[in-house]
Amino acid sequence: MRRSLAERLGGAAEGSSAVPATERVTTRPGTSAPSAGSAPAAPSRPGPAPSAASPSAARAPRPAASRPAAPGPRRVRLSVSRVDPWSAMKLSFLLSVALGVMIVVAAAVVWFVLDSMRVFSDVEELLVSIGSENFLQLMDYLEFDRVMSFATIVGVVDILLLTALGTIGAFLYNIVAALVGGLHMTLTDD
Repeated sequence: MRRSLAERLGGAAEGSSAVPATERVTTRPGTSAPSAGSAPAAPSRPGPAPSAASPSAARAPRPAASRPAAPGPRRVRLSVSRVDPWSAMKLSFLLSVALGVMIVVAAAVVWFVLDSMRVFSDVEELLVSIGSENFLQLMDYLEFDRVMSFATIVGVVDILLLTALGTIGAFLYNIVAALVGGLHMTLTDD
């Protein structure tokens, strides 16, 4: 039977030697649960019940320093047998949004660097000296507003394509993992 929150807090406030709040009172099949007024019983553990005369029942747990050390790091061999397509879609969407923002910011930075180095004006002067009118119209497309519009369109298309590819990749992984057993990994507990 579980103790109520008031009983647990009341026992801790009085400083009594009650069972800690993390322990649960359990009963074995065939025995009755302790009444509310009785003292809480010690938690039951599987295995033989300790007798009152047994010295192991009265012994306190050994300190951590006297416990034998683990022989080394644990190794666990696991396999990724399934990837949830919904979580793959959410993750690929967020990563592609970050990549889209990076594309727009990088385009702005590159444009400002090229403009501060006077690359656009030097190219325009070169085209005027050659005498080509067709290339002068090309320079109209390299204005900041047009470059930012193009970078934004590329970012939006990037978001749509990468989200779709990430979701399709999760479906394809699940199909292949069903055939060959998934990706096997060995994890260590260093």
